[in-house]
Amino acid sequence: MLKRWTQRPWICAQCLQNQQRQQLRRTRGHLRQSAAAPAQAVEQQHITSHVTPGTNADDDTLRRVFDSSDFWKQFSTNASRQVSGKRSGLLQNKYLTDPQGFQDYARDGLKKCQRIVDTILTAQTTEEYRRIVKHLDRLSDQLCRVIDLVEFVRNVHPNAQIQHAASFAHGRMYEYMNVLNTTPGLHTQLEQAMSMPEVTSQWSEEEKVTARILLKDFQQSAISGPEKNRERFIQLSNDIVEIGSELNETMEPEQVSVKLPSSRLKGMDPVAVKRHTSWGTTTLPTFGSDARLALATVEDPEVRRDVYMAMRTASRSTVGMVERLVEARAELAKLSGHESFAHMSLGDKMSKTPEAANSFLHAMAADNLNCTRSDLSELLELKRSDAHHHNFPNEINAWDRDYYANRLRSRIFSQNRPSDTLSSYFSLGTVMQGLSRLFSRLYGVRLVPREPVDGETWNHDVRRLDVIDERDGHVAVIYCDLFERPNKSPNPAHFTLRCSREISSSEINEATAAGMLPSNPSLEDLSHALNDGMALNVDPSTNTLKQLPTIGFICDFPRPLPNSKTPTLLSFRHFTTLFHEMGHCLHSILGRTSLQNVAGTRCATDFAELPSILMEHFAVDPSVLNLYARHWETDKLLDATLVGQELERQRRLRGNFETEAQIQLAALDQALHSRNVPPLDTASRDWSSTDVYHAVYNDPIFASIPEPRGTSWHGFFGHLYQYGAVYYSYLFDRAIAGKVWEDVFNAGAEGRAVEREAGERYKE
Repeated sequence: MLKRWTQRPWICAQCLQNQQRQQLRRTRGHLRQSAAAPAQAVEQQHITSHVTPGTNADDDTLRRVFDSSDFWKQFSTNASRQVSGKRSGLLQNKYLTDPQGFQDYARDGLKKCQRIVDTILTAQTTEEYRRIVKHLDRLSDQLCRVIDLVEFVRNVHPNAQIQHAASFAHGRMYEYMNVLNTTPGLHTQLEQAMSMPEVTSQWSEEEKVTARILLKDFQQSAISGPEKNRERFIQLSNDIVEIGSELNETMEPEQVSVKLPSSRLKGMDPVAVKRHTSWGTTTLPTFGSDARLALATVEDPEVRRDVYMAMRTASRSTVGMVERLVEARAELAKLSGHESFAHMSLGDKMSKTPEAANSFLHAMAADNLNCTRSDLSELLELKRSDAHHHNFPNEINAWDRDYYANRLRSRIFSQNRPSDTLSSYFSLGTVMQGLSRLFSRLYGVRLVPREPVDGETWNHDVRRLDVIDERDGHVAVIYCDLFERPNKSPNPAHFTLRCSREISSSEINEATAAGMLPSNPSLEDLSHALNDGMALNVDPSTNTLKQLPTIGFICDFPRPLPNSKTPTLLSFRHFTTLFHEMGHCLHSILGRTSLQNVAGTRCATDFAELPSILMEHFAVDPSVLNLYARHWETDKLLDATLVGQELERQRRLRGNFETEAQIQLAALDQALHSRNVPPLDTASRDWSSTDVYHAVYNDPIFASIPEPRGTSWHGFFGHLYQYGAVYYSYLFDRAIAGKVWEDVFNAGAEGRAVEREAGERYKE
């Protein structure tokens, strides 16, 4: 019988080596190669070290690996996991030890996919058709194993050779995926299986849902059209990926800087001004935090206007990429028989149609409009009282809003400043500790640090956390890259590198027959042969082998100062961001399934933000704060009312305007994917994405402050690529998350936010 993961204590390297030598001699299970008992008595040797059988030591270690540089240095260089002397592949993937490994990974992945395709295309018997959904899911998994992982690597790895190798592997696999999506034989075999009652009656609910998902994917790939249409579909799909990646990597403003006398920057932080000043002339970059600072603090309205216009105007080449992207999508939709890309994207989403999505946005805008008008009246009052300026005193211009909002912020803070800064209660390690305690209370899972193997991570700052379930043992892996560094993206992000999936007995038999497994394989052997060296474990409730969700978690928090004992202290925005992004991680952790197509974040795109937005409610709940929020130096418990006051300040200062900004972006997303966008093959030069942008941003339904002519900020709308036609989901999920918070967790009343029964109800 397959044995579950068990914890090991953190012991010294020499003792561990002796323990492992003895363990390897006396404990190895045996795999019985049969369908009835595919994998019996497999015992994992050493999955997680630096962990004690009790949770208290894990809890303390979790805080210290993020808060103490000295402790992290000792922990990460501990020799206890370097017993073999071998260098690990990146993310423990056996292929990714050097740039050539990416090419090998893609090559072997393609071979595995082709074998699965042959199996599907030759299915004839009822039993063979019954297994088709699992084969297709395995095929999808093989593609995603490469595509998702190398996409992550090319985004985060600092080495240019590795980035290039990852891009090559990504392109090769992505093109093959599009070929498969337009392969009639696969579509025909799936349809045949779905038409056979003797087959479908034997499918699980997961298999039935997966079959419907895969059928829709085929139907949206011009599968029923002539061959030239299918070839064009493949070309367009590849072009969209290339254009989208190029857009996010190369977007730039038309004017890279604004030059003006430094004397005109009165009100701005002199240190920031000095960074860009030479001989009395300031050259202010239009991309970055200093430009935003100038917009919020410079007294001269003419300067603010110049900075605003430069910040909000993308280069012509950048706008051109946006137009090629949406035109290619329009043609793709046309090939698939849809009115527009929005119609194509929303058919299987909760909104179903662009009309419904736009109706939702109009309702949100109408509800928010009175709030923004009230906020604007406060800003206008400030502007009218400003004796120094006579710049349209009866209206707030686009370049005025941040300046007067900052003035209002200063007034509010001066009237009601907390006795101690909140950030002192939110060291990074303390918040990670709090998240683990919350997850343990609600869901029975906790976060346990694990020392990285040499070569496993792309930077020394990266922490690996194993997710441990109180019943199922090791259930997921999270790689946390949370500190800022040069050339690292400042945007927080969650990447699903591998989904959960059950590894079948037939896969184990195949590996054994191919000589990839010894007669008495360990879990490490199985991982190497069946999961590219990445994490596996045994599900004790089903006695089946599972590949574990593997997650990349990226933030850009300030690192502790060198030689300082003060840890990274998170601002209110930073710690709520941490909760938000961990909500995405939790989705993968709790959403474990037997088929990867329905696992975790493999859900409808407009549902994907719900878990992360729900976590924002937990972030400020008093009962959750009481689990962990203590002063990093004095250990004093935080007065939760201070967080409530800060939350109200944040709402007063930016809440309604931020909601308006999200509505505008969602409306722009719909407009740029509507039936009014011409397909790429017939695109008219009379059509302009900039005109569409201004139509939305000057529509009084969506905009409380008109956007000045001449801007083209939509060129910086990077999410247009990732969230094409579904950007509204952020607002949609915010409404649903509020409902879940009220109905399931009783809005945190009476400690409901930390009760197991509520957590179990949410999981279901």
